[in-house]
Amino acid sequence: MKEQFLLLITDNEGLIFKVCNMYCNNKEDKEDLFQDIVLQLWRSYPTFKGDSKVTTWMYRIAINNAITRLRKETKKKKFAELDGEAFQVPHTDNGELEERITAMYEAIKKLTEVERAITMLYMDDCSYKEISEILGLSETNIGFKLNKIKSRLKTLVNTL
Repeated sequence: MKEQFLLLITDNEGLIFKVCNMYCNNKEDKEDLFQDIVLQLWRSYPTFKGDSKVTTWMYRIAINNAITRLRKETKKKKFAELDGEAFQVPHTDNGELEERITAMYEAIKKLTEVERAITMLYMDDCSYKEISEILGLSETNIGFKLNKIKSRLKTLVNTL
């Protein structure tokens, strides 16, 4: 069982890193959150029945862990803003495009924890069904929230 779990973590560590980058500012916080997520995954692993995709199960635990930690740490403001590593934007020669991408990611930083999670999963090409399973929301609610997020991002980008 231990070997299977370690293989699962190794195969999907990018998913965990993505969540850590989305919710943490500095390297130490990212490392701490990564360890917390892996620990929670280990604790939950024996009860995983395979009713959903492994990545759905992992995202759900990772995002819930990150949001819980974020809410606990809000008073300390450890996770108030994201650093540039959170969104590894590829370099481009087109300055205008690069400015628009940067503005979009700056706007995403202003979203709530749940809105950031929905945005990250949507950008990762997860279906509404997968997002709803990960976050425990209905597919209809995900669609509604995504439309609201898109409108809010348009407004935020235009004000930057």
